[in-house]
Amino acid sequence: MRTISTDSDLVFLSPGEYVDSDHPAIRTAAARLAPSGATPAQTAGAFYVAVRDIYYDYVDHGDLEVYRASSVLAAGRGYCVGKASLYAALCRARGIPARVGFADVKNHLATPRLLERIGTDLFAWHGFTEVLLDGRWVKASPTFNASLCEKLGVKPLEFDGVSDAILQPFDAAGRTFMRYVKFHGAFHDVPARFLKDEMARLYPRLGGLTGDMQQEAAEAHA
Repeated sequence: MRTISTDSDLVFLSPGEYVDSDHPAIRTAAARLAPSGATPAQTAGAFYVAVRDIYYDYVDHGDLEVYRASSVLAAGRGYCVGKASLYAALCRARGIPARVGFADVKNHLATPRLLERIGTDLFAWHGFTEVLLDGRWVKASPTFNASLCEKLGVKPLEFDGVSDAILQPFDAAGRTFMRYVKFHGAFHDVPARFLKDEMARLYPRLGGLTGDMQQEAAEAHA
C-alpha cells in the first residue's frame, strides 16, 4: 500500500516537540501495538483503538505536558488534543505520516459541571488526527473511550482506516451529540503554547477543574 503521496508529506513523518514520535516509550508502544504483518491501514486502526480507549478526563490546560504524546502515554489519560497528539506520534513511529487537526465543535452532552465552568456548549480547538493512508488524508478522532461512551449513551467511534471517523453527530437515542462548527486546519505539531493561552482567554473559569469525568457522566445521564 502506498503511504507517501508527495515529497511534502515527508515532514509529517518527523517528530515534533509535542508529537514526540522519537521518544523511546512511543517507539516501544508503537512496536507493541502494531499487528504483525499488518497493512498501514490496519496498523493505524490498531493504534486508533488503543488511543481512543485511553481514559478521557479533565486536564489542566495550563500544563504543557497535557499536549505531549509521551506524557499522555505515561499518564494513561488525557483529553482530545493530547490523545490526538499521541495517535499522530504512534503513526509516525511506524512510518505512517500523521498530523494534528483542530476544529470548534458543539458538544451537547458534556457533563453539567464542565458546561457550567466553560459557560457554553461551544468547545474551541477540539483536537483530532489526520493520517495519510493509501495516498489520502483521513480524519480520525480518538477522543472518547468506549466506557465513557457507554455512560454518555453513544456508540464508541470506530475507524476503518478508509473513511473519516469524526465525532458522532447523534447519541443512541437520536439526540444531537456533536456538531462541527469550524475547522482550523492541520499542523505538524501541537501549538501548545497558543492553546494554553487561548483556553485561558476563552474559558477563564476552566482552570483547575478536576474530578472523575466518567463518574460524573454516569450520574448525569443515568
